[in-house]
Amino acid sequence: MQKARQDRMFLFLAVMSIASTMGFQVWRTLFNNFAVEVVGLEGNHIGIIQSIREIPGFLALLVVFVTLVIKEHRLSALSVAILGLGISLTGVFPSFTGLIFTTLLMSFGFHYFETTNQSLTLQYFDRHTSPWVMGKLRSYSSASAIIIGFILLGASSILSYELMFGILGGLIVLAGIWGMFLNPTRLDLVPQQKKMIFRKRYSLYYFLTFMAGARRQIFMAFAVFLLVEKFHFSVKEITILFMLNNAINYFLSPLIGKAIIRFGEQKVLSTEYLSLIFIFIAYATVESKSLMAALYILDHIFFNFSMAIRTYFQKVGDADHMAPTMAMGFTINHIAAVAIPVLGGLAWIIDYRIPFIAGAVMSLVSLIAVQYISKSILKAEIRHNALSI
Repeated sequence: MQKARQDRMFLFLAVMSIASTMGFQVWRTLFNNFAVEVVGLEGNHIGIIQSIREIPGFLALLVVFVTLVIKEHRLSALSVAILGLGISLTGVFPSFTGLIFTTLLMSFGFHYFETTNQSLTLQYFDRHTSPWVMGKLRSYSSASAIIIGFILLGASSILSYELMFGILGGLIVLAGIWGMFLNPTRLDLVPQQKKMIFRKRYSLYYFLTFMAGARRQIFMAFAVFLLVEKFHFSVKEITILFMLNNAINYFLSPLIGKAIIRFGEQKVLSTEYLSLIFIFIAYATVESKSLMAALYILDHIFFNFSMAIRTYFQKVGDADHMAPTMAMGFTINHIAAVAIPVLGGLAWIIDYRIPFIAGAVMSLVSLIAVQYISKSILKAEIRHNALSI
């Protein structure tokens, strides 16, 4: 672990992760209230915007081709700068079409950074270290989200939405530009394939990634919107909730990484999906504002367990498949994510409970699927041993 801390790539990923988290936290904290209070959007509009937000994730496979002309770590930093630019412009276009444009720009930066972040982590840190690195990076991200929460808590009473988006987004742009001038790379790595990789033996990884994307969208698109529309959470209350949520995850994320190392991906993911079944059902039935806030925190805690899907792939995938498969994984993750917010928004009009019941069903399907992880890892180890003879 100490060796990982001293790696220049760890420092680079830590700083970029902090900047990305701060930027996305600004957008996520302010967006729903800005959309409802200033722009006057409703549930179906939110669903459309959230679907459009996932289009860059669907196009993450293009990262493989972009890295033909720009090094992966520089693309990572450039993506953070683009993320900040999209945030800084959000308050400038207070309309439905304006929010579509700025959300799309912000999302390209966010998703392309996440793709390169995951790829670089799996390339630079081995299977015994990467879960700890992922957990630590998420811990740093949670701490940075708490800091931005304090900033928003103070700024929301004295600054307009436009100024908060503009100033804080501009700072993220500067962080991305700073990262573009760093060179944290090493020369002892296995060169990555510069083409799309799709293998039948990775089918379980693809399926789990697809299901994670589907259920994540219900959480991202409708959980916070439920808090704002049904339970009338204010910007300050949403900010405090995010801060409490991130304070908890600051301590838990490294422990989740250690749990993956100790207990394995199958047990960790089984715990996640079993818990989510009950959480989604509770979303659809609970009427208490305080209990709903607790559910949101629990939901976000279990969301962090999903890093086990990527560490699972590190155990079954070929060393030169990390970058292209992370890009492919992001695209698969967002196939359902592009459609679900729109469908969920239409279902919301009928009954807000429908998207959450669907999330419970998805969690049950995922729980069944993860029971095949151990068998898949064993097959991969047999294959790798056979190839090394």
